[in-house]
Amino acid sequence: MPDNTTLAAPAVLDPVTLAVLRGRLEQVADEMDATLYRSAFNPIIAEAHDACHGLYDATTGDTLVQGKSGLPVFVGAMAFAVRATASAAEPRGGMQDGDIWISNDPYDGGTHANDFKLVKPFFRGGKLYCYMASAAHWHDVGGAVPGNYNPAATECWQEAVQIPPVRIVRNGVLDPDVLAILRANTRLPDSLWGDLNGQLAALQLGTRRLDGLLDEYGDATVLQAMGELRSRALKLMRSHIASLPDGRYSFEDLLDNDGIVNEPLTIALDMTVAGDRLTLDFSRTSPQCAGPVNISRATSVAACYVALKHLFPDVPANAGVLDAVDFVMPDKLVITCERPRPVGGYTETILRMIDVIFSAAAQADPHRAVAHAYGTINALSIAGHRTDAARKGQRWVLFSFFGGGHGGHSAGDGLSHANAPISTATIPPLEILEAAYPVRFTEWSLRPDSGGEGQYRGGLGAVYEIELLEKDAEVYLFGERGSSPPKGIAGGGSGALNVFRYENDGEWQTPPMVSKMHGIRLAQGERVRLETPGGGGWGPFAERSEEAQKNDHAMGYVK
Repeated sequence: MPDNTTLAAPAVLDPVTLAVLRGRLEQVADEMDATLYRSAFNPIIAEAHDACHGLYDATTGDTLVQGKSGLPVFVGAMAFAVRATASAAEPRGGMQDGDIWISNDPYDGGTHANDFKLVKPFFRGGKLYCYMASAAHWHDVGGAVPGNYNPAATECWQEAVQIPPVRIVRNGVLDPDVLAILRANTRLPDSLWGDLNGQLAALQLGTRRLDGLLDEYGDATVLQAMGELRSRALKLMRSHIASLPDGRYSFEDLLDNDGIVNEPLTIALDMTVAGDRLTLDFSRTSPQCAGPVNISRATSVAACYVALKHLFPDVPANAGVLDAVDFVMPDKLVITCERPRPVGGYTETILRMIDVIFSAAAQADPHRAVAHAYGTINALSIAGHRTDAARKGQRWVLFSFFGGGHGGHSAGDGLSHANAPISTATIPPLEILEAAYPVRFTEWSLRPDSGGEGQYRGGLGAVYEIELLEKDAEVYLFGERGSSPPKGIAGGGSGALNVFRYENDGEWQTPPMVSKMHGIRLAQGERVRLETPGGGGWGPFAERSEEAQKNDHAMGYVK
């Protein structure tokens, strides 16, 4: 094999070669995604694809390449995780070839403690070339609540074990001490072991694929291509921003509560367009709170990255997306919280950030923005112990998220029963959940009249009703949009509110916090029921065609 590590890049990279290299680099990340999905033990990774992989700059840690099937919010947050890991490694001998570092720190690396990030320094010719990183949602990592979505947490240690950046692989050898600590801090050690091995295998495959690409094209040429892709992303972003009218566009929305105090929290944005630069100012957002809807600055920036990619989908997915954007996020807000404020329900808050960015952008150009999606993942945990003879006493933890309607847009109606716009994840199939856990879905259907009216209707939410087949279990719910519905834009109507109910002693109950519930006991045969929101509508309902209205009634979308 020829040594291409020192070959000079061409003075100008031709467009065909750049397009080929872009595809090849994305394929490296895509294959890492596929490897983890096929090997993970946890249905949230294997079926729902709650994971991602990417390549990151050797000097800055910035995003170079992301896979097309991984969660975009992970890719945005991973840049912070890579920088935090490199910083932690510096006083401990620095990054070494053959090492892999692991962490779930949500304050430096973003998201929440279920999301474990593995960072691998990639070397060529004895020099650090870039970083590879893998992020994935592990099923259970300790804490007070099985599955870790604890709506009653008031500090991070009540949510999950906290692992700072540490080496889990040294010179190619798995560290048994670190592994022992991880396995001791989960209710499901076999699931953790399988998911960790899947991530390690993905990084191993990515190393082989990137080595092969560099051998073929030369290190300097591929590095030049990654720089050019970032430059092009910046140019496209500047062009799109410049196409918007200069001005200040403001919007605010509410979270139901923080799970501790039953009062709404405000997510507020003042967006300024000035030529080809964009400023996102969240200064009017509520202060950090007692409960777990706080998020870190890293997570907030990642949420903005996702929203901007929705608004400008043709921009290459790398750090250039953010190079034309200025952020104003003062410390100690609900979106810039500090340790040990709990952050386990981060998904709910970033969805609201995306909503306010869409609505502010709609004031500048309603044809570019999408109405609010359903705005909650409805993280549901049902947990107990097996009572059958073969598995008596064995712990089981069902954790899953659920879908709803997406917002209408200038080209048509919103998607019905879709997943949240923070990701490309899928909703786990009921057949998989029923096969893995002692539950039965007695209803899984679209929810009529849940989408907002408009020229283009919001997509429908869904109805999920789950019956417990075991002797007893505990139920935890972490949701939102129980008090403030998904909004329409350009004159469109709001979607329906989120509704959660559970059955005790033959009567249906609702939680006092509307969308959050902690430790409710279920007996065999009792059920929980989710009725998820639809999306907001786009444009005035008076402009909806008669044919579309007839079809809505014929299909049962509206009653």
